[in-house]
Amino acid sequence: MRPHPLPFVWPYALAFWGVFVWVFTPEWGVVRRARGRASDPQDAGSLWAIMIGNQIAMALALTLAWVAPSATIDRRVPLFWVGVAVLAAGSLLRRHCFRMLGQSFTGAVQVHTGQTVVDRGAYRWVRHPSYSAGIMMFAGIGLALGNWLSLASMVLITAAAYGYRVTVEERALAATLGEPYREYMRRTKRFVPYLV
Repeated sequence: MRPHPLPFVWPYALAFWGVFVWVFTPEWGVVRRARGRASDPQDAGSLWAIMIGNQIAMALALTLAWVAPSATIDRRVPLFWVGVAVLAAGSLLRRHCFRMLGQSFTGAVQVHTGQTVVDRGAYRWVRHPSYSAGIMMFAGIGLALGNWLSLASMVLITAAAYGYRVTVEERALAATLGEPYREYMRRTKRFVPYLV
C-alpha cells in the first residue's frame, strides 16, 4: 500500500495546513500589492518568474509525493516535523526582512535614486535573506511531503526562480545606487553567509 503524504493524513494535516496558511497569508498580500508593478522594466518579469516557478514547484512536488512512492524518505514522521519547522523558520526570516526593508520591500523590483543600502539585521550577513527564506519555505514543504523527488523539485525550481530575480535585482540596484551597492556586494554573499 502506498504511504499517503503526511500533510494529507490526520492529525499531521492540521499542523501542516495551519502553518501553511500562517506562512503564506502575508506572502499573498505582497504578491497582490506588487502585481501592478510587475510590468516595470526594472522587474524584467522576475515577479512572474517567482510566482509561476513557485506554483510549478508546488504542483510538481504534490504530484510526485502521490505518484512516486518509491521516492518516499525513511523516517518520514520526524522529517515531517523538521519540514514544518523549516517552513515556519523561513517565514519568520521573511517577516524579519519585511521589517528591515520597510517600504523598500515591494515584491517587484523597484529601485529609486536616493534609496539607501540596507545592511542591518539579516542583511548584514547576506544580500538576499528574503530569497534564502523563500527557498527555505519551499524546502520545508518538500521535507514535510517526505519524498526525495518532491524535495528536489521544490528546491531546484524555486532556487532557479529566485536566482533569476537576484540577477535582475542586483543589476537594478548597482545601476541605480552605484558604488554603495557594489561595495555591499563585495563584502557579502548572496544567500548563505560566507558560502554562497
